[in-house]
Parts: sequence; C-alpha cells; structure tokens
Amino acid sequence: MSSQLVSASTGLTRAQTTLRRLIQYALLFALVMIAASGFSGLLERLFASGAVLAARDVPGLAGGLAFTLIGGPLALLLWWFLWRRIDEAERAAAAWGLYLAGMYTVSLIVATTSLLQLGASLIGSPRGQWASLLSNGLVWATVWVWHRWMWRHPDKGAAHLEDVRTTIGSVYGLVVGTIAAISALGGLLDTAIRGASLAITGAEPWWYSVLRSVVWAAGGGSVWWWHWFHEGGHRLRTALVDVSMIAVGIFAGGITALAGGAVVLFVLLRLAFDRADPMGKLLEPLAPALAAAAIGAVVWRYHRAVSVDRSGETRRGSLLVTSAVALAAAASGIGVIVSSLLGGAVSPLAGGTERTLLLGGISSLVVGGPVWWLAWKPAKQPDSADAITHGRRIYLIAFFGVSAVVALIALLVIGYRIFEFLLGEVSGGSAIDRIRGPLGLLVAAGMVAGYHFALWRRDRAALAAAAPPQTRTIDQVTLVARPGSEGFAQEIAEATGGAKVTVWLRTDDGAASPPDPVTSPASNESMGQVVKALDGITARHVLVVLGPGARVDVIPVDTRGR
Repeated sequence: MSSQLVSASTGLTRAQTTLRRLIQYALLFALVMIAASGFSGLLERLFASGAVLAARDVPGLAGGLAFTLIGGPLALLLWWFLWRRIDEAERAAAAWGLYLAGMYTVSLIVATTSLLQLGASLIGSPRGQWASLLSNGLVWATVWVWHRWMWRHPDKGAAHLEDVRTTIGSVYGLVVGTIAAISALGGLLDTAIRGASLAITGAEPWWYSVLRSVVWAAGGGSVWWWHWFHEGGHRLRTALVDVSMIAVGIFAGGITALAGGAVVLFVLLRLAFDRADPMGKLLEPLAPALAAAAIGAVVWRYHRAVSVDRSGETRRGSLLVTSAVALAAAASGIGVIVSSLLGGAVSPLAGGTERTLLLGGISSLVVGGPVWWLAWKPAKQPDSADAITHGRRIYLIAFFGVSAVVALIALLVIGYRIFEFLLGEVSGGSAIDRIRGPLGLLVAAGMVAGYHFALWRRDRAALAAAAPPQTRTIDQVTLVARPGSEGFAQEIAEATGGAKVTVWLRTDDGAASPPDPVTSPASNESMGQVVKALDGITARHVLVVLGPGARVDVIPVDTRGR
C-alpha cells in the first residue's frame, strides 16, 4: 500500500513539474514576442520621424511603449529567474528545448524575411516600408542571436534537439534560396527568349525584378550554408536530418525538376506540332520551366550525392522517393494520354484541344518514365529474401494502397456519370466524352496498383520460402498437476515454443506433499522429465499428468471429435 502511495506521489510530482515548465516557457515565449514587437514599433517610429515619436498615431505609440516598457522588463525578469534555475534536469526537459526551437525559428524567419525584403526594396524606386523592415530585422536578429547563444551554452543549453536548430535553418534557407533562384533565372531566361520588351513590368527595367530575386536567393543560400556547413548540419547522423534531407532535397527537388522538365518538353512539342496560339503565349512558360528544371536538378542531385555517404536506410529511402516522384509523373502522363485519345476519337472537331492535352501527357510520361526506370530498375528486382528491405515492402504497400484508392474513386465517378447520362440528367455529349477523364485515371491507377501488388506477392513468397521452418508442433497442453505446481505452466510454454497451457489441479492422492515448483530439487527434476517427455511429440494437443510422486505421463490426444 505504501509503495502504491509513493508511486502515485512520484507521478503527481512529475506531472506538476511538467505543467510548471510548460506554463513558464509558454509565458516567456509570449513575453519575448510582445517585447520584441513593441521595441520594433518604437524603432520604426524613430527611423521614420526622427525625434518626433508621437507623430500622428498616438494609440500606436502608446501600444509600443506598453509592450516595450512593461513586456520587456517582465520578459527579462522571467528569463533571469528561469536561467538561474537551469540544471541538468531542466536542460533535459522537453519544454526548454521546445521553447528554444520555437523562438529560434520565429526570430530567424522574421529577421531574414525583413532584412531580405529591405535589401530587395532598395533596388529600383525607393519603397516606403524601409523603416518597418529595418526595425523588424534588427530587433528579431538580436532575438535570434540571443537564443542561439542560449542554445549553444555549454552548461545551460538544451541537452537534446541539437539537430532541430540546424534542420530548421537549413530547410528554411534551402526553400527560400531555391524559389528565389528559380525566379531570378526564370526572369533572365525569359528576357533572353522572348525579348526585353515583353519582360518589362510597368515602367521598370527588366533587371530590377531579377536583382531582387538574386538578393533573396543570396540570403536564402547564406542561411542554408550557415546551418548546413558552419553549424555542422551535414555531419549530423540523425533521423530528423535524414528525413528532412529526403523530404525537401530529394522529394521536393525532384518534383521541381521533373515538373520543369515536363513543361519544357511540352512547350517544345507544341512548337513542333501545335502552334495554334501566338508565339509569345507559347513561349511564356518556357523560361520558368527551364529555371525550375535546372535549379531543381541541382538541388536534387546534391542531396542524392550526400545520401550516398549516409546510412543504408537513407540511401535506399532516397532511391525510393526518387522512384515515387518519377512514377507519379509517368502515371499521370498515361492517364492524360488515355483521356486525350478518347476525346479525339469521340470529338474530332476538338482536335486542337485534345492535341494539346495529348502533348502534355506525352511530356509527363517521357520525363517521368526514364527516371523511374533508372531509380527503380524493374529489370533488376531482388532475387533473394535478404535483398528485400523493410523500406521496399512499405513502398510497395503504400503505392498499391494509394493507387487502389484512386482507382476506386475513379471507378465510382465513372459509374456516377454513366448513370447520370442514362437517366437523362445531362443533355449533350456522349457517354465516352463524360467518362474519359476518370477512365484515364482508372487505367493509370489500375496499372500502378496491379504492378505493385504483383511485386508485393512475389516478395512475400520469397520471404516465406526463406523463413526458418516452424519447429513447434504442439499448440495446446493440458497440465494435470498437484496444487503448487502451477509454475510448471510457464516452463512448458517456453519449452514448446509458445503453446497454450491449461492447468487442471488434482484432488486425489497424487496431490499429497507437492514439492515447491520453483526451488525444490524434486521440482526441477520433474520439469526436466516433462521437457524430455515432450521432445519429439508432434500432436497438436498433449495431456501432461504429473504424479503420483515423480511420475510424468505425456499423452497425445485428439480433440477434433469433441
């Protein structure tokens, strides 16, 4: 009873400590946000109007002063109180690490966004928001430096979640830098392809937008480099780093590269076979697509090369993700091709539209198909159970499940539209024309589901053939023993490899003077006799009778006629 009370008291104390930490760090997070917001507002007024802080917005000034002069001291006071109390237990607490990660992320994003937007606004005509951007950038950069110092403190920094800081920074910088680089390169290529006169927006020269994108690309690239190389993110071998690298660098980068490549091929095919639109409109998507394909391929290739030097699971995961992206592109292309061919067959007058749709499907299939072939290697599938990895099995099940669900939904849509057509709810058009879209989706999803299901069955058969033979032949044991011998049941279950054991207690003379089932030498001798007697028994159900004395009877029984 006392041990239960102590256990309950310990659990209550831990819950109270956890709740106290959550409240304290949540309050500190809110106070830091309030103080930074207020101080940023005051700096903005100082930059914009010099010494005249009040200007025309008295309520705004009052809010800034309240946030700064009340929220700021309270934030510093609470921080100092918590900082002095941080010991090994507090360092290992999840609340402390989550607070640092949350504030680090917010301050990094706000500071870099404000400063990069400020730098971009200085190109070309002056922008009126420079004071707000500068104040936000300076204040939140200070908050970022402060929390980075706390995180890296040797005695009071977070004892775990070290990879969170580098992962957040590298992923954020990579995303910002990649998007901006695509925008900059796309603007430059658009000017080269379509001419400077078409690239001018408003009264600004075309290079203004390109330079602004370059500023963002340089800033994002710097943030990524700082966290990936300077902070040692590339040296970390944690699951979070590997997952983020595969998800962002390989998955997102692969989608960007394949989508850009498909659009480039689509534009080239339209130039060759479908010039119904003006040349300027045909070439409009070419430059952004070229930029996306080039930058996405660089990001994709770099992270694929990095994954080679990491764990085997990471290498296999990167290949599976690459295969998934390419297969999705190829399958969507097949669906579009089927839909466009059906549309052209039933609606010859819509040849131009269906031709454009067909070229789009061909582009997606031509780009995604070869990449899937190189990544998945369908001609070199595993020929032994040892080569079938856990990740491959999950991949097959996931693709089969998703494609089966898509096929089912497409089939339901087809049925709905057929019945709708037969019931006369919609006039005009043929039944084929109404179902060709979901029919193309059904064909593509059905092919993917069938292929992956066949591979899954093949792998399952290989694994089953390579599995060690089942040595246990006894499924159930009925133990008839004297009182006090119940401990034999666990021993018999282990000796038979997990058979179900039912204990019946004797009430005759065999129950006299039972030995202790745990410590008695007679008991150990009897257990050895039981195990020896069970050896070689192949019956499903066995009756084991202990006693009288040291006698052991093992009787195979057949209960099927019961």
